[in-house]
Amino acid sequence: MRRLAAAFLLAGLPHGALAQQAVDGLQPYQMLRSLQFLQDTVVMGDHSAAEMQRFMLSTIDRALRTADPTVFDDPRNVDAVLIYAMSGGNPATLEFLVSKDVGGNFDTRVADALRKYLAGKGSMIAGGMEKMVPEYRGQRIGPYLALIAGNVTVTKTPQNALAFYDWARLTAPGTIIEEAALRRSIAITVELGMVDKALTYSRQYARRFVFSPYASQFADLFVRLVVSHYGALSDEDVRNALERMDDDRAREIYLRIARQATIDGKAKLAQFASGEAGARGVAISEGDRAVAGLYSGAAKLPNGKVEDASKALADIPDARLSPQDKALRAAAQRVAEEVLRPPVAESFRQDEDANIQNDISGETVSAVSGDERAGKAAAPGKTPGGSAPKLDPAFQTYVDRGRSTLDAIDDLLKGEN
Repeated sequence: MRRLAAAFLLAGLPHGALAQQAVDGLQPYQMLRSLQFLQDTVVMGDHSAAEMQRFMLSTIDRALRTADPTVFDDPRNVDAVLIYAMSGGNPATLEFLVSKDVGGNFDTRVADALRKYLAGKGSMIAGGMEKMVPEYRGQRIGPYLALIAGNVTVTKTPQNALAFYDWARLTAPGTIIEEAALRRSIAITVELGMVDKALTYSRQYARRFVFSPYASQFADLFVRLVVSHYGALSDEDVRNALERMDDDRAREIYLRIARQATIDGKAKLAQFASGEAGARGVAISEGDRAVAGLYSGAAKLPNGKVEDASKALADIPDARLSPQDKALRAAAQRVAEEVLRPPVAESFRQDEDANIQNDISGETVSAVSGDERAGKAAAPGKTPGGSAPKLDPAFQTYVDRGRSTLDAIDDLLKGEN
């Protein structure tokens, strides 16, 4: 099909008209092969093939609706209709052809299951699909049916869905079927906390389909896997999963990991990911370098390197940060400022009102909590009389300022999430 598209351009003739001439007289299964090739090309990274894919879908649709019924005496053309329907084709065309099938060429069980699935009633066919898939193993529509079986069983029996996806991708390697099955397998294993399997699937996806238009979904899932299960996953696990990626895409994922780890307070992971982002390639942009520095600086706060972190954060130019990253930096800077702010000497003076008289011994003891010293009737943190202990005014001001700062930071981080 690439050669066909190139011929259109070289001839200087309308793309659609020449393409129509090129497919005239072809059998449905032959046109279907071209569609499959285009879809596989798209998930491998040639996004320019997407326009031709849309053209092929509409061309096949017209060819199927106008085909002589005897064409479907050939099982390859029957399979072509079913695969066309499962590959983004017009569901009404499948309905139209099955209704005209007087020769019994279509398996009505498969046709009925596809009609329900394409109409959004997948839960109604889950049981039937589990029985149907083994029957069609080794046949042209087998991998497609396995993929659909995984889709309709995933909510109730995710382990069964994984088995269907495994079978689909292993019998259709390098295709859009494998890409979809791998991506959905990652989603299941991340959701179920199956860390080892999720890492294995992620490594395979990152090596085979990183240029797919659906790779952003993989990136979301991988970031969630790493941040949620860091510890069970080592730095080397993460590095190995992304080692075959090109630098630009790997750097983007590392920055996303660093950002989420910073928000979640996972300083070690944030430092590792921001360091890896900076190390991937010499062509890192100033913007990416600034973002990596932001996450690295924020990650130093819990480790006691507050002064270094505060200086690093202040040195990052505003122009290099997105509005979200500016908000994150502001939150980190406020934390650093509060940590570095010197305490007021009077704040450490013991509040005499926090002492109570022991009724038994007559000794004065420090009130640890309302329940321990004042009895169960008193609320925690209050004197037996029910009034809150009075704090030194300077210390009360310090506490109030700290609480307002933490509330503001919480608001900023909630907005980020």
